[in-house]
Amino acid sequence: MPISKNETSAAFADTKPHYHILDGLRGVAAITVVCFHLFEAFATSHIDQGINHGYLAVDFFFILSGFVVGYAYDDRWATMTVGAFLKRRFIRLHPMVVLGAVIGAMMFYTQGCAAWDVSKVTVPMLLAATLLNAFLIPATPGFEIRGVGEMFPLNGPSWSLLFEYIGNILYALILRKLSDTALWVLVLLAGCGLATFAIRGPLGDICVGFALTDENMIGGSLRLLFSFSAGLLLSRVFKPRKINGMFWIGSLSIIVLSAIPRIGGSEQLWMNGVYDASCVVIAFPLLVYFGASESVTSPVVKRLCTFLGDLSYPLYMVHYPFIYLYFAWVKNENLTFVQSLPGAIALVAGSIVLAYVSLKAYDEPVRRFLTKLLLRTHR
Repeated sequence: MPISKNETSAAFADTKPHYHILDGLRGVAAITVVCFHLFEAFATSHIDQGINHGYLAVDFFFILSGFVVGYAYDDRWATMTVGAFLKRRFIRLHPMVVLGAVIGAMMFYTQGCAAWDVSKVTVPMLLAATLLNAFLIPATPGFEIRGVGEMFPLNGPSWSLLFEYIGNILYALILRKLSDTALWVLVLLAGCGLATFAIRGPLGDICVGFALTDENMIGGSLRLLFSFSAGLLLSRVFKPRKINGMFWIGSLSIIVLSAIPRIGGSEQLWMNGVYDASCVVIAFPLLVYFGASESVTSPVVKRLCTFLGDLSYPLYMVHYPFIYLYFAWVKNENLTFVQSLPGAIALVAGSIVLAYVSLKAYDEPVRRFLTKLLLRTHR
């Protein structure tokens, strides 16, 4: 017989009751990503970009993902198949992947500038790129229509969703079966690998994963492997501590850690690598640990955290096509940041509004439909 209403609701929610503080911190991190991307229009490299370490929010997302997936699913495997788990994750993740690709395609021809000539891209090429993005198939150089090396040139942040899927598949097939000791070893080795890449690598940072190059694939894989595994391990060993005000403390910490200027400049790349590794390996796991420890008692904070948590994923997935547009506007008009400030404010505010509308008018209804379609059970 079909699944019951309660079962449908549980499948749609996709988790046990939320850690509200973690929801709120995820939303704050998503907003810092938008601000980080804004400053790409004024940077000559990672070294002089504003909100310089905003890319580290992706590592925070990966840790949160491992923590939440472990918390939600570790005790379900006696009655849940790998296929059922992957269906649930597909339902949770993929509707916004498709919407981000469609928005990127719809806006593509409005984004022309010297950095990329959109007029040379034919409609069939754009349609092919849209399908690749919607199915999370990385664009090879021959299909990379923007010409800046991204795997997903219509909606750049989709690269992290590809890695998110890989993390979920690894969890279903391998990571969930590891003992705590084995998981500790994996986290330690992956952390050492990530730190080595950050400190001794050619970039002095871990802002990688978005392109089909050796350094991006190695660095992106290390980012996922450490952060997702560390989050999973946290979900297993977690014992709450008495703490208050963690939403405000954690939010301020994320903002400050993201906004710290580049350390060491171009002469001492390793110094910034140490900073990146310290944030990901030490600071972010602690933020997740302490954020999960506090039980929210304030109705205002609870509502704020719920709103930010609901907003975070749609915001992450719909804002970047407008970053391309903003970038083109700034370059075409030769604007300073101050001159472009009204447009920057409109972009952030508009992205938040669009994310909320997308959540309510598209993402939630589509997930409900897919839940009924894909998660029917029979007795």
